[in-house]
Amino acid sequence: MTAKPPPPPPSPSLNHRYNHHSLPPSTVKLPTNHTTDTALLTLLQQRKTNEAWLAYTHLPHLPNPTCLSRLICQLSYQNTPTSLTKAQSIIQRLREERQLHRLDSNALGLLAVAAAKSGDTLYAKSIVKSMLRSGYLPHVKAWSAVVSRLAAAGDDGPKEAVKLFSQVTRTIRRFTDAVVTDSRPDTAAYNAVLNACANLGWSDKFCQLFDEMPKNKCEPDVLTYNVMIKLCARTERKELLVFVLERILEKGIPLCMTTLQSLVASYIGFGDLDTAEEIVQAMREGRLDLCKILRDLNMDVEVDVDEEGDEDEKENDNDVFENLLPNMKYGNDYVPPLLPKAFYPNTRMYTTLMKGYMKAGRIKDTVRMLEAMRDQEDRDSHPDHVTYTTVVSALVNVGSMEKARQVLVEMSKAGIQANRVTYNVLLKGYCQQLQLDNARDIIKEMIDVGIEPDAVSYNTLIDGCILIDDCAGALVFFNEMRARGIAPTKISYTTLMKAFSVSGQPKLANDVFIEMEKDPRVKVDLVAWNMLIEAYSRLGMFDLAKETVEKMKKKGVYPDVATYGSLANCIALAKKPGEALLLWNEIKERCGLIADEDKLTTKSSSIIPVLKPDEGLLDTLADICVRAAFFKKALEIVAFMEELGIAPNKTKYTRIYVEMHSRMFTSKHASRARQDRRVERKRAAEAFKFWLGLPNSYYGSEWRLEGDGAGEDEYAI
Repeated sequence: MTAKPPPPPPSPSLNHRYNHHSLPPSTVKLPTNHTTDTALLTLLQQRKTNEAWLAYTHLPHLPNPTCLSRLICQLSYQNTPTSLTKAQSIIQRLREERQLHRLDSNALGLLAVAAAKSGDTLYAKSIVKSMLRSGYLPHVKAWSAVVSRLAAAGDDGPKEAVKLFSQVTRTIRRFTDAVVTDSRPDTAAYNAVLNACANLGWSDKFCQLFDEMPKNKCEPDVLTYNVMIKLCARTERKELLVFVLERILEKGIPLCMTTLQSLVASYIGFGDLDTAEEIVQAMREGRLDLCKILRDLNMDVEVDVDEEGDEDEKENDNDVFENLLPNMKYGNDYVPPLLPKAFYPNTRMYTTLMKGYMKAGRIKDTVRMLEAMRDQEDRDSHPDHVTYTTVVSALVNVGSMEKARQVLVEMSKAGIQANRVTYNVLLKGYCQQLQLDNARDIIKEMIDVGIEPDAVSYNTLIDGCILIDDCAGALVFFNEMRARGIAPTKISYTTLMKAFSVSGQPKLANDVFIEMEKDPRVKVDLVAWNMLIEAYSRLGMFDLAKETVEKMKKKGVYPDVATYGSLANCIALAKKPGEALLLWNEIKERCGLIADEDKLTTKSSSIIPVLKPDEGLLDTLADICVRAAFFKKALEIVAFMEELGIAPNKTKYTRIYVEMHSRMFTSKHASRARQDRRVERKRAAEAFKFWLGLPNSYYGSEWRLEGDGAGEDEYAI
């Protein structure tokens, strides 16, 4: 591990506070001891952080603000799990004793950055928000680091990044320029929040923030436009990629290889491997007219878009992108700019193209690319650990584990050390091949070469145990992971829940869920809720499954197709067809098939996300309704399936009808009143038979099978 430079001294500009939001100082007189505080400060000045922490734990009183702030700074700067835990314990103590005002913003800012770097983005965000509430203006490098980490995080991270950016900048706008000099957003801060918008595909918000940059004396740099390339990819605007490159060149922004690599990666993401190859080949030839090459290739893209009927949707976005890329509107006489110099492919560029071959299933081309890179005279184009890992991954994807291991050996002979990612890829391959013994050997090999397994390693092993129905083994790996001091991730918990769900142990799945709720480092998301609901549904425990769904809704998490699919399967297993009707009504509401005045829920429909049911969910509901003789509802469901372009399984429904309902409404001995009550149901049954193509009253013929009609009451509802 490389030695870290000492932290910068506290900056006075970080320590100012705006008084009307300050926490009131505690009225409790805390004891102080000048001698012990001096000894503690001396240890801190000598950079003896561990000894200073030990001295702090033995103090009968809180040290002075200088000692506290410096101790937090140095613990944060160590940036290890242990040091962060120590720093957080100090914060917790100060919060409980209402003494947070003793810390300066430098200490809190460094702690927020350290927490963000360690992956604890929720804690980092809470620190920044606490600073704002307590009257501190955090330094831009502190709060923008948290925004950056949130933007790249999963779940709601990008949304939280945008919210945090907005909250900080709103606060800053309340004060004069002189007060907020060090807190004002810079280009790096804007790039962080723009990256969040790009990850979300929010082109409107991206444009709004982009327009704000000059107002805050921030100029877009090459990273800003690299993020714009990502936005084009997220919003499926492949034809705009060339305009981003042109805009960089027009504005005279120094071009970097990362931009060209991002272009290649974007085209590969669109499945356009031909254009990616054209870029790499043009670079190999040292050509400068890359923009013209891409414009020529782009002409076919616009025709394809028109043919697909997506032109209207594209036009809706054009106003936003024309503001970002005014060169979109240039005429046919426009001469695309040339690159300032020749850029030749490097290792990263070739590896990106290699990933495209892997994605397209071109394994031979992937291996050939590795061999070609080895023979390159330019050492900047030689394969690195990412290149070798890509080849290993390609071979693992097709189940060639022996060849994958050979590549690992070749990698070692080339003097390139395999890293944790390489070994995790091999782990995944062995688990997919149900070779858990070999997977365990990989873990031992990792440890022998000095590479510690991480949460991904153990998540893979737990998933492998599920594939062989070994829930006990999954639990062993989960506990082993924690024993090694590796914090379980969201995937760790949900994968273990899946193990207990598949093995028919919903109580244990619930225990894992409860433990996940208690873990402050992870967020219980829809996947976790669905896994718990699935555990109950597999055994037909409908009451518990439905109760869990209601709890989920109260937490602000709304069911998706998987949730409803589990409930539908549970209803079928529990034989509660009446619940299927309630579920179908809720699904209709979520799909917008019910008028506002008829909706069951009182919450605004804009809050609840629109549902897009799949074939499995609708088919299960239709199956339940047909078996329960709810023909009117069955017709509603199959009609909706046809509207969505899903072909209902008429053969299956015909078989169910013939087996279960062929003698309905044929008894000559039922009372008149009972016959009258059946009129509506009989009409629905005839309509359903008409849809199936069976003989029915719509054709003027009577539907009969062999038999005397006995047993009709058995099917009547």
